[in-house]
Amino acid sequence: MTINCYQQLAQALEKGAVVIATAIAIQGSVPREVGAKMIICADGRTYNTIGGGAGEAKVIRQAMIVLETGEKQLVEIDLTGAPQRQTQGICGGVMQIWLERWSGKEAIALVDRILDLLQSGQTATLVTPFTLDKSPYLLSENTLIATEEAFIETLQPPPTLLIVGAGHVGEQLAKVAHTIGFQVIIQDDRPQWANRERYPQATAIYNQAIASVVAQLSTHTQLYAALVTRGFQYDLAALKVLLARNPECKYIGTIGSEKRVRQVIQALETEGMAANKLRSLYAPIGLDIGALTPEEIAVSICAELILVRRGGTGRSLSQLSLGE
Repeated sequence: MTINCYQQLAQALEKGAVVIATAIAIQGSVPREVGAKMIICADGRTYNTIGGGAGEAKVIRQAMIVLETGEKQLVEIDLTGAPQRQTQGICGGVMQIWLERWSGKEAIALVDRILDLLQSGQTATLVTPFTLDKSPYLLSENTLIATEEAFIETLQPPPTLLIVGAGHVGEQLAKVAHTIGFQVIIQDDRPQWANRERYPQATAIYNQAIASVVAQLSTHTQLYAALVTRGFQYDLAALKVLLARNPECKYIGTIGSEKRVRQVIQALETEGMAANKLRSLYAPIGLDIGALTPEEIAVSICAELILVRRGGTGRSLSQLSLGE
């Protein structure tokens, strides 16, 4: 959820200074991963979490001191449950949390640059020096890695879901996909369907030809595509460019009956599309959960997106727990 964090940070910085709490090291069993962040504002509001509980409360208290003094600070959260130590939980591990105050025009400019990179599908390498006199900065191709002690993290762009077709299923799919962390882009040649009113969560809405849209997304390395179009010819046009894309899409799924899917595949075979490309298609799209309504179909599709992105079996967890 990196991009969401920096969008929240951009909004918070417009109102004043904030502290970013970042998990820079972990040991044993802990609730969050290295790189997890929380934003703490002067009025006590927080965004995101580094694990909750007494440990997080400790970090918030120290963050208020950092907000006032501007002095960076390392906070240890002890989750070992050891009786001889002051612990903040019993998960079994230890977290090192770095507190850094962000404020002013330079911080806002840095966040804007990070968002520009992530929204265009590119990675960003953020360096947070541990020295007191240096502020976080982005590592560019022309910048040598600094010799000072620092936390260096590669910020990954969110997965992007290109929804081809802005009908009823597309509208519901955009809502669910946005909820599960996808950046949503809409393509449909009908402005009365593909517009900001119906798709407020979309990063971009295109009413131009699909080939032109895919060309504009060339920097997106984490591109997923869901074809929920109104007809065979629209599926065919989209698949021609999406299957030929370099880098390859992480996922391409197309809605429709088995007959419609067969027709599309046969047409692509006739035009010489490689068999291995066609085997990569998820068609018909989604997991078999008995979905009927546009809302249910959207859940089915997003379940498959999660499965492809995160891995899994698609089986019921109750079956897995029983060892079936």
